[in-house]
Amino acid sequence: MRTIRHQLAAAVAAFALGVSSAAIAGPASADPRQNTKTPTAVGYGGAVSTVDPEASAAALEVLRNGGNAVDAAVAAAATLGVTEPYSSGIGGGGFFTYYDAKTRTVQSIDGRETAPAAMQHDAFINPATGKPYNFTPELVTSGVSVGVPGTAATWQRALDRWGTVGLGEALKPAIKVADRGFVVDPTFRQQTLDNKARFEAFPATASLFLPGGDAPQVGSIFQNHDLAATYRLLAKDGIGAFYRGPLASEIASVVQNPLKSPSTTLPVPPGSMTAADIANYTTIDRDPTHVNYRGYDVYGMAPSSSGGTTVGESLNILDQFNLAGMNDADALHHYLEASALAFADRGKYVGDPGFVNVPTKALLDPLFGKQRACSIDPTHAATKPVPPGDVTGYNGVCPMAAAAPASEKDTENISTTNMTVSDRWGNVVEYTLTIEQTGGSGQVVPGRGFILNNELTDFSAVYSPTDPNRIDPGKRPRSSISPTIMLQDGKPFLALGSPGGSTIITTVLQTIFNRIDRGMTTPEAIAAPRASQRNTAKVTAEPAFIAKYGSELTPYGHVFQPSGDAFTSAAEIGAETAIEFLPDGRTLAAAEPVRRGGGSAMVVQPSP
Repeated sequence: MRTIRHQLAAAVAAFALGVSSAAIAGPASADPRQNTKTPTAVGYGGAVSTVDPEASAAALEVLRNGGNAVDAAVAAAATLGVTEPYSSGIGGGGFFTYYDAKTRTVQSIDGRETAPAAMQHDAFINPATGKPYNFTPELVTSGVSVGVPGTAATWQRALDRWGTVGLGEALKPAIKVADRGFVVDPTFRQQTLDNKARFEAFPATASLFLPGGDAPQVGSIFQNHDLAATYRLLAKDGIGAFYRGPLASEIASVVQNPLKSPSTTLPVPPGSMTAADIANYTTIDRDPTHVNYRGYDVYGMAPSSSGGTTVGESLNILDQFNLAGMNDADALHHYLEASALAFADRGKYVGDPGFVNVPTKALLDPLFGKQRACSIDPTHAATKPVPPGDVTGYNGVCPMAAAAPASEKDTENISTTNMTVSDRWGNVVEYTLTIEQTGGSGQVVPGRGFILNNELTDFSAVYSPTDPNRIDPGKRPRSSISPTIMLQDGKPFLALGSPGGSTIITTVLQTIFNRIDRGMTTPEAIAAPRASQRNTAKVTAEPAFIAKYGSELTPYGHVFQPSGDAFTSAAEIGAETAIEFLPDGRTLAAAEPVRRGGGSAMVVQPSP
C-alpha cells in the first residue's frame, strides 16, 4: 500500500509539471492540456474510456503508476466533476460495478440519491394550482428536486472495498485540473447556453458558469478553484467533511432556501432536505443482476436501478430467437419488441427494494423471458403500450397472462456520464454517475464549485400507493443506469455503459445485440445509429437510424420520432464507453467517435 501511494503521489506531481494557471478567457495554446480525443485504443497494462480526455488521462496516470482500476476510476470520476460538471459531480449519485480478478466475481455499489425524511407524497404538486409543477424548467430547477447526494460516499466505499490508495490521493489529479483549468470545447459551451436561463436564476451558478453573462468561449480555459478547494477539503478531512459540518449545512440551506436572482421568473420551489438527511446517507452494497446470453454471463445493476433487470429480461427474450440468422430488419424488429416488453415490466414492478417488493428473480428467470417472447409477432409490431407480464403464473409455455398495466410517465433525463476502466491485473470497473438533468437543478452551492442534482424528478410526479416508483421519504428514485460487465468462462469479455436517462437501457442492450448477434466490432457497435423502444407508441430514434432502417421497419408497424428533447439541442442517444478483452491478451478501449463531441479511449501500453 505504501509503495503504491508513493508511486501515485509521484505520478500526480509529474502530471502537474509544465502546467500553470490561466484565466478563463485565456488561449488554449497557453498550456499543454489534454484536449485530443481518440475514440479507440488497443494495448496492454490497463485501459480507460470516458467522454473526456482530461478524465481519461487522470485514470491512465494512476494505472501507469501502480494504482488499480478502482483507484483510477475514482480519479477519473473526480476529474469528470471538473470537466463534465453538468452531467456529474459530488452533487449527484451513481452506480459502481466491479469485477474482481482474484475472485472472478462481480460486485456493485448503489450510490443513488435519497429523498429527504420529510419529503411529502405531494411534493411535486403546486399548492397554488393543485396540479403538478411543469416538469421543465420549474420542477427540475428547484430545491424539491434535489436528492441527498451519494457520489462522494460511493468513491469512499469503492476505495475502502477494492482500492489501494486513499481518497486524498485519488483526488489529486482532479484538483490539478480544476486549478489549472481545461480547454472549453463546443459541447461544454453549448450545454452552458442550453442552461443559460436556468443558470441566470442563481447568482452563484451564473458567477461560475456565465462569467460576464455568457458561456465560456470555445478554446478558452475554464478553471474552478472553488471545486478544487472542496476536493482539498475532502482529501484532508474525508467524506465526513461533505456529509457533516458546514458543507452539509450549506447544501441543506440551498435546498430549503434556494438562492434566487431577484430578476428570475422561475418559481424554484424549495425542498425539505436537512443536514441530518445528509449525515444519515449511506451507500448500499448490492449483488448484481445476472443472466446468461448465448454463453456470456451478463452482470448488471440491481434495483434501485432498473438497468440490470430490464437489460437482462430483454436479453432473455431475445435469446429465444436466432437473430444472427435474420436480416437487419427482422433482427431490429425483434430488438425493439423485446425492449418494449421489458419496459412494460419495468414500469409495473421495479422500484427501490427497500420500499417495494421487486420480483427481481422472476424478471430475470429464463422461463419468464421465454414466455414473454411468445408475445412477439415476427412480422408485426404490437400496439403500444403493451401490458406487463404476470410474474406469479409463468411457466415458459405460451401464451402468457397479462398483468394490470402500470401508469407511468418517463421523466428521466438524458444527461449523465459513464466510464470503463481496467488494470494490469484484470480488474474492471464500470461506473455511471449523474446529476440527472444536463445542469442538474441548476443550483451551485455558493463557494463550493459544484451543482446539486435534480434526481428526485425520477420519481413519479403523481403519488399512487401501487406505483413502485412513488415518492416516499428516504427512498431512492428508480434509475435506468446500466453499468454492465460480460464474462466468458469467468473472465471479462466486454464492459460497457452509457448516459441517456431511460435510453441508457436500450443503448446498452442495442450495443450487446450489435456485438453478439449482428457481428459488429465493439467500435462499430458503439458507432451504429440507435433506436429506443420504451413501450411507447413511437420509437425514439436517431435521424441516422431512421434514414438507414426506417423504410425497412415501417412495414412492421413501427412508427419513429427523431431523438432530441426539450432540454438540450442534441439529437443523440447515449454517449457510451466500453472495453473489450481480446483473445490475444490485449484490451480494446472504445468510446463514441461523434456523439457528445466524441470520447477518449486510452491504454497504458499501446500496440498495433
